[in-house]
Amino acid sequence: MSDAVVTRPAREGLRLATGTLSVIPVGAIPPITTPVARWAMTLAPLAAVPLAVVTSLVLFVGHWVDAPPLVAGFCGVAALAAGTRAMHVDGLADTVDGFGAGWNRERALEVMKRGDVGPMGVIAVVVTAGVQAACFAALLDAPWLAGAAVIVSRVACTTLAHRRWNAARPDGMGAVVLSAVRTPELAAVSVVGWLVLVGGSALADGSGDDRFSTGATLLAAPLVASAAAGIALEWLARRATRTFGGLTGDVMGAGIEVALTVMLIVLTLGVWR
Repeated sequence: MSDAVVTRPAREGLRLATGTLSVIPVGAIPPITTPVARWAMTLAPLAAVPLAVVTSLVLFVGHWVDAPPLVAGFCGVAALAAGTRAMHVDGLADTVDGFGAGWNRERALEVMKRGDVGPMGVIAVVVTAGVQAACFAALLDAPWLAGAAVIVSRVACTTLAHRRWNAARPDGMGAVVLSAVRTPELAAVSVVGWLVLVGGSALADGSGDDRFSTGATLLAAPLVASAAAGIALEWLARRATRTFGGLTGDVMGAGIEVALTVMLIVLTLGVWR
């Protein structure tokens, strides 16, 4: 297999991931083939690096100017939402509303596709944003760990696009990328994601945060955070399959928010000190 055969789908996949998961302009996207979709979901964490850098810088500046921690935390949440067009937040709201309206599959999908946010969706967004802001506030002295969590949260795309999950609808972006990822890609991305969290933890320790002052916690905390996020995503995918008959792009967006929130909670636990 020539390098061009591999490189082009990878390049187009990164463009697809960047263009759909962030506000970064990438130009026109060519027709999406299965290899391109597979690369897009595999490289989703890489596409989130600019968002992670911006979020980390916002938290760093907040800490530097001695802003109230929760204010700085909410600024970090706002920066991340702006960098994604709040698309994942919208997916979370639509998914939760769909769960709440799940009298039957057709109605649940209709409510999710309608786009107007109901009370359950509002509560989900408010609670999620509040928890993320509080966790960012707790990581003001370790902003690069927060950025690492942002990057690794996109492993949710790789996880939910694994071929064991099916699309709930035959149309939409979700139907294009779902079931595209194979087990070797998912395993590789999961390991790399854990290493990214380990790196973020090491930077946190180097910046004076004693949360991960021992080698055991430096390795264990990222592992527990990754495992907890994986369990949450498994529950989300099973619940969506039961309610909607499969997954959608909204569910994938919800998965990103759920994974980020769960990892942040685990990483900020006092038990690691």
